[in-house]
Amino acid sequence: MVTTPMTLPESRTEPDGSAVIRVLSYNVRSLRDDTDALARVIRACAPDLVCVQEAPRFFRWRKAAAGLAAATDLVILSGGATAAGPLLLCSLRATVERTGDVLLPLTPGLHRRGLATAVVRIAGARLAVVSCHLSLRHEERLAQTGFLLDHVDAMGAPHAVVAGDLNDVPRGRAFRRLAGRLQDCWSVRPWGGEHTFPPHAPGKRIDAVFASGGIEVLGCGVPAGLPGITEADLRAATDHLPVLAALRVPAGG
Repeated sequence: MVTTPMTLPESRTEPDGSAVIRVLSYNVRSLRDDTDALARVIRACAPDLVCVQEAPRFFRWRKAAAGLAAATDLVILSGGATAAGPLLLCSLRATVERTGDVLLPLTPGLHRRGLATAVVRIAGARLAVVSCHLSLRHEERLAQTGFLLDHVDAMGAPHAVVAGDLNDVPRGRAFRRLAGRLQDCWSVRPWGGEHTFPPHAPGKRIDAVFASGGIEVLGCGVPAGLPGITEADLRAATDHLPVLAALRVPAGG
């Protein structure tokens, strides 16, 4: 499903100090694919915040993360190997208040998961941002959503954005648990494409951007057709399609 009812708003600061921001969620598969195509897609999205999943975690991972940031005109906020794969990047619009890498409880024999988190100010708005990559196992994934929501509450920011690879679809219990507490941005105001996996024939929406209730969703979806983005680059960049959201975050806090 593709819907393009409006042009996705660009980043800006409103007269009242509220911030229109672009948030991108992207599973980059440890940069094992066409990194030039990946960088072109990210730059064309012009994001203020990027929630990365499957960032490099092993040999020279910091150099690889720095290379991605440099290639996309962004800077590293938090995460990477220290968060078991999630990574946060941001534009220079963001003023960083604090960051944190959180490791989720480990189920023996399963892959370690974590969260990359930060509290930032953009214009007059203050918000928490979290990048996540949830488990392939149903029971563990459901438990991780509870831990994630509790951690967002504990971050103490007036607004929050959570984005990532959920390994779950909208009818799944973990996805529904998040959507019960936060706005599922695609459902609120769909724009662009819906499905994110696999990139060559997308049939599932397992990647999403969520926002707390005080945030206005201006549009959200796979940025197919956005100027500067080609189908060839989307297919070559990695094994997921990205999700781009435009949000208006109130001033204050």
